[in-house]
Amino acid sequence: MALLETPLALKHEFTAPLEKDGAFDTFLTVPGSAELLGTRKAVKVTGTIDGHPFAATLMPSGSGPHWLPLRAALRQAIGKDAAGDEVRIRLEQRLT
Repeated sequence: MALLETPLALKHEFTAPLEKDGAFDTFLTVPGSAELLGTRKAVKVTGTIDGHPFAATLMPSGSGPHWLPLRAALRQAIGKDAAGDEVRIRLEQRLT
């Protein structure tokens, strides 16, 4: 996955619940991601979750929107880990 020479600004905000019953330990679904990103492939992004910065890879779900896996350290930083906990996401930049 090659990094873009110049990251692309996304400025996309949404609220989503944490999910626990999928391919990842904890993740959330990024609504409208295929249209926003113009692809159904994996995409590296940066942003914030409940105000805490993160860098991650949005993973394709197949025919639907992307999933954003959340590492334990980030869940600990925001104090949320239970399925259904609502988080505020701001996608800042697309790196790939």
